[in-house]
Amino acid sequence: MDKHEFTQIRKFIVKLGKMLHKYGTPAFRLEAHLNEVAAHLNVRAGFISTPTSLTFVIWSDKHEDEYNHAARVQPGDMDLGSLSRTDELVNQLLENKLTLEEADRQLTEIDNLGDFYHPLVSFFAFGLSTGAFAIVMGASLHDAFAAGAIGLIMYLFAVWATRSKRVNHMLEPAVALVSGVCACAISSFIDPAINIRLVVLSSIIIFIPGLALTIGLAELSSRHLVSGTARVMDALMQLFKLYFGAFLGIALGFALFSEVTLVPTEPLPKWAAWVAVLILCSALNVIFKIRIKHAPWAVICGFVGYFGTYWAAKYLEFGLGTFVGAFAVGVYANLFTRVANAPASIVLMQGLIVLVPGSKTYIGLNSFVSGQDFMQTEHIGQETFVIFMSLVAGLIFANVIMPTKKAL
Repeated sequence: MDKHEFTQIRKFIVKLGKMLHKYGTPAFRLEAHLNEVAAHLNVRAGFISTPTSLTFVIWSDKHEDEYNHAARVQPGDMDLGSLSRTDELVNQLLENKLTLEEADRQLTEIDNLGDFYHPLVSFFAFGLSTGAFAIVMGASLHDAFAAGAIGLIMYLFAVWATRSKRVNHMLEPAVALVSGVCACAISSFIDPAINIRLVVLSSIIIFIPGLALTIGLAELSSRHLVSGTARVMDALMQLFKLYFGAFLGIALGFALFSEVTLVPTEPLPKWAAWVAVLILCSALNVIFKIRIKHAPWAVICGFVGYFGTYWAAKYLEFGLGTFVGAFAVGVYANLFTRVANAPASIVLMQGLIVLVPGSKTYIGLNSFVSGQDFMQTEHIGQETFVIFMSLVAGLIFANVIMPTKKAL
């Protein structure tokens, strides 16, 4: 291998690794995928991925050339559409349908792509997802409309954060504070029948790091200790900031507007939750930027997770139903990789979101700090712990029963 060829290979691998990290790929999947690519390109390599750094060590077979690269990166956001395109590109390279030069050029084109969905579609997706989540959590139609309206405001903050570093640093407490004040205003002036704390939880659900906590625990179970620990601690800090913002926002709302006595409303029929899951998963397709051809698969995965947990909860207690839901989601996601030849992450995220581990953590934190339960839950702390353990165990068992075809 001459020096020019080695330089091309190591530049491509470094660029690919940074892009996969940018799209929110977990450490164990990212490292495994890069090792596959390096082996195909006839170089040897070692990689270390954490939420805030990437380290590449690449060398030729007989050590004629060696290259070390360390990069400081920001934790990636979920962009499953770009992840899918990148995976297809790498597949074509591994099948020798593209040269390394062509693959490198197309990789740059993928990285420069604009938003797949129109901003107006994303705007309404935020409102629909927050409203639908409220119904999945057992809220009334009043709560769902209030959460959906506040969710539209949350989208504006999310866009603002992409354009301002100052807003990005204070995004979590800011959105939670605004949500708390808005919920109190709606309760005081528009609809006293809303459960303020449940509305706040639903309206900021996109920012609650339940998914990050689950991925962090999965990384720890895969013995990626540094990345897993860092991701779990980062998720916990985000959760604390969100809870403090919500706590302060509700306190300010009660100070600015008179506290209104909750007017009980009739619960929605059970079938409403199934409609809400459909709306929630469809909206998450937009928020996660999933491509149209994969959208139906992702929606079905949400139903698989919800139905698995709903059915198992009749026979298993104390959050163990989540194990069945996570197991079903894991098997389905790995089956998806075999049928569609695409990363399991594309559909896996929908199923994990529907299992709502982050919301349970938020409810438990509220009970611990304020001593108030805004939902009828017993042993919420223990149940939250069991849910997270069940999620990780379910995914591990699924990988044993139905091994994944792809590293991503």
